[in-house]
This record gives sequence, C-alpha cells and structure tokens, in this order.
Amino acid sequence: MGDEGGRTYSDKKVAYASRLENLLATLPNVLLISADNVGSQQMHIVRAELRKEGQKAEVLMGKNTMIKFVIRRAAGAKPSFNKLADAIKLNVGLVFTDCEPKKIREILEKNKVVAGAKAGAIAPTDVFLEAGPTGMEPAQTGFFQALGIATKITKGTIEVIKQVSLAKMGEKVGPSEAALMTKMGMKPFLYGLKVIGVFDGEGMIDPAVLDIDDDDIRACFKEAMGRVAAVGLKIGYPVAPAVPHMVANAFRNLVALTLDTEITFKEAEDIKDRIANPDKYGGGGGGGGAAAPAAAAAAPAKAAAAPPPEEEEDMGFSLFD
Repeated sequence: MGDEGGRTYSDKKVAYASRLENLLATLPNVLLISADNVGSQQMHIVRAELRKEGQKAEVLMGKNTMIKFVIRRAAGAKPSFNKLADAIKLNVGLVFTDCEPKKIREILEKNKVVAGAKAGAIAPTDVFLEAGPTGMEPAQTGFFQALGIATKITKGTIEVIKQVSLAKMGEKVGPSEAALMTKMGMKPFLYGLKVIGVFDGEGMIDPAVLDIDDDDIRACFKEAMGRVAAVGLKIGYPVAPAVPHMVANAFRNLVALTLDTEITFKEAEDIKDRIANPDKYGGGGGGGGAAAPAAAAAAPAKAAAAPPPEEEEDMGFSLFD
C-alpha cells in the first residue's frame, strides 16, 4: 500500500486501516473512551463482557496519528468525520457500535480495577487520611512530618489528630502523599474505561446527554408549556397552551353574568339549577361542586348590586317624649 507521497506501509498497518475504514462505514455510533491506567487484561475483560452481552460493538485501540490519518481520508466522502478526528487526543480509544450508546457505556464503565496512588498521577477522586490510629511505628513519623500532618504517639503507634487531605480530584498526586498511602496500604483509586465523547455520525455529543431519558424530556416540555401558557394569560395573547385556560375563564364569567340577569344559555342551565336547588343534588347551602366556582364568582357581583339600606325619616317626635 502506498500514498500520494510514494510512501509504503506494512501489511499490519494496511490491515488496521482497512478494519477502521470498514467500521466507519458500517457502524454509525462511535464512543470515544479514555484508557488512562487501564491494562491489557482489563481491556480483555471488557471485550469479553461486550461479547457476552450479545452487543454489536468493536473496541479499537491504536496510535492517534494512524487513526486520524484514516479518519481524515474517510472524511473526503463524509466531512463530518473531521469532527471525530479532532476529538482524538491523548490516550484514547474508539468503540464502534450500532446499538444504543447508553447500554454500551454501562458495560464499558462498570469494569473497574482498584489501584494504589502513583506519584504524578491525576487523582480521579478526593483522598483523605482520617483521624485515628494508623498502626504504624513511631519511627515512621518522618512521613507525616514531611506532609505537615499533626500526630501523636498512642499505645506505641502513630495516631493522626485530625482528618487530612492527601489528594484532590483532578490534581496530581505528590510523591510524599503517594509514599504515605503506599506505606499505609491505601488503594483509593478505581481505574477503568471512561466515555468522554459520542459521535453520532454528524457531530460529537457530550456523554451527559446519554443520561437524559423520556421522563426528563416530558418534564422539560411540560414546564416549558406551563411558562408559555402563563405568559399568554398575562398579556392576553391566545397562544395554544393558554387557550384552554382562557376559554374556561370566559365560561366562568358568562355563568356569573347569568346569575344576576335574565340572560341565560344552555351550558349554564345545569349550574343555575344546582344553585337554586342544592337539595336536589345532595348538597346543602350553595349547591354541588360544579356550581361552587360560579357561585363564588357571582358573590361579589351580588354584593355590589345590593342597594344601600334606606335611612329612616325623622318625624319630629320621640317615643320617650
């Protein structure tokens, strides 16, 4: 195999490029995985898990330069592949699949290995040394003094006085902290494959999108429609979500009007009858549940329409005269 510059490649590289091109053409979804601190045995377990679950997924590892070269070449026919090539940085791999990416991610990330801290490694989580006895001999106090950790000797062993942070997530582990954790037999880290991006054939997607389910979408849509309806009702504009509320409010106003006038219409007759004959519907003092809103709306109108009490005319004499 040769390229435009006349260079030739080994049969191994030709086979690798052919496999990658075939995966790009046949499997639409690509999961970009971080493989930091993941050994070959752990990769073997992951591949076995994928086969056991019956998922159509291919894990591909290799040199970034080779992977980018093949993907860039495939981008000549499909330019969106350039976005996948741009995302390939540091120690990463590719998982090609035609299955639901969320299911594949669960299989990839559930296989983790417990490991100790190494100097210079990026801590995947916070690590604390809890207060209390350490079980170490007094001769080892130098490790604690180098880290500025307050200790005391209790019953022939070193005891830490208060909790101390040994590593912070996302930061490098110091050599002294790593040595102390090793001496104390601490293995605080879990290492495994981590999905850092998803390519859906058109562009890169944040893995957090995979956590969104149908219930989340329905809840967001419901909240958005509620806000649109509230705005429509406030400004009096008949947007679709607000129309049912507007119709209901208009109906209540019309029913309230019929209670104080001779005007009536078919839909209000039942409510008026419930108010006039509450005993007929098993109610007492105000009618059934359907009439209550209309009656409540009509009450202020009745109070406003009631004439003021007439003053008695002074006849010029008193009962006690």
